[in-house]
Amino acid sequence: MSQSSPLGIFERYLSVWVALCIVAGLSLGHFAPALFEQVAALEVASVNLPVAVLIWLMILPMMVQIDFAAIKAVGREPRGLVLTLIINWLIKPFSMAALAVLFFEVLFAGWVDAQSAQEYIAGMILLGVAPCTAMVFVWSQLTRGDAAYTLVQVSINDLIMVVAFAPLAALLLGVTEVSVPWSTLLLSVVLYVVLPLLAGMALRRWLLKRGEASYAHFLARIKPMSIIGLLATVVILFALQAPTILAQPGVIVLIAIPLLLQTYGIFAIGYAWAKWWKLPHRISAPACMIGTSNFFELAVAVAIGLFGLHSGAALATVVGVLVEVPVMLSLCAFANRTRHWFPEQ
Repeated sequence: MSQSSPLGIFERYLSVWVALCIVAGLSLGHFAPALFEQVAALEVASVNLPVAVLIWLMILPMMVQIDFAAIKAVGREPRGLVLTLIINWLIKPFSMAALAVLFFEVLFAGWVDAQSAQEYIAGMILLGVAPCTAMVFVWSQLTRGDAAYTLVQVSINDLIMVVAFAPLAALLLGVTEVSVPWSTLLLSVVLYVVLPLLAGMALRRWLLKRGEASYAHFLARIKPMSIIGLLATVVILFALQAPTILAQPGVIVLIAIPLLLQTYGIFAIGYAWAKWWKLPHRISAPACMIGTSNFFELAVAVAIGLFGLHSGAALATVVGVLVEVPVMLSLCAFANRTRHWFPEQ
């Protein structure tokens, strides 16, 4: 890619643009709260529709590139799926619960009252039990992951989440019943996986009928939209949460510390494991991203349903949203710099 390419500048300085968008989001949310209250109201089943549109912009370029003939080859390297599933369901929920208890019942006990501490712990557990669905496609694209393999990883993970989320959350929260907002779960899967996939299939077929040149030209034109969608999403997320962040900066920092340790720690475990197994980088990077990031819409919806809109649990899930984008971008950058650690096959 040439030095003068606008997309090259976006990718090269993505962390700078994200930092500027965070500042812009906080400023807009502080000085124009009414505008973002209207944006927040545009939701169905706890899924914000403007954010959903932007996520579409982010993941559609990857969906268009999926060659469904390549999905048949996924079975030749099942270890990437095994790695994803073990990290997501046997390690991540329990490590998140352990860190939450360690920090809020031991290390931060003198700074947080007992009731709030229990609610923060609950919110963090809900994040740990809700592995990511939509943003994984963005992280996979940024690390040049195998699009077809990533689709299979996300799809299988979603199927497991339908049956495993509620009992695992109930176990770790210590409650007998967890009210799962099925509308949020199902709508998110349809919005972020099924519909973009169908649109990508249709576009790919139509473009290839017109010739490889049309297909390549379309990809070159639409790819910058992925980065633009990501930056606009950052602005909206931080603007929506600006009052909370600015009103309780100390609490935000306390919650963010164990979340950061969890995120980097889970990625380190998955990445080291993938390197030990000598998995190709195109499989390793997305596999680790799926295990590291969270399905924040589901976690936020369940926290609000169980503990209330203004609870510490809801706040903790929101902090998870705010931490995720900058941290995941740093992990994408690390994965790209260490591509040579893995076989390219």
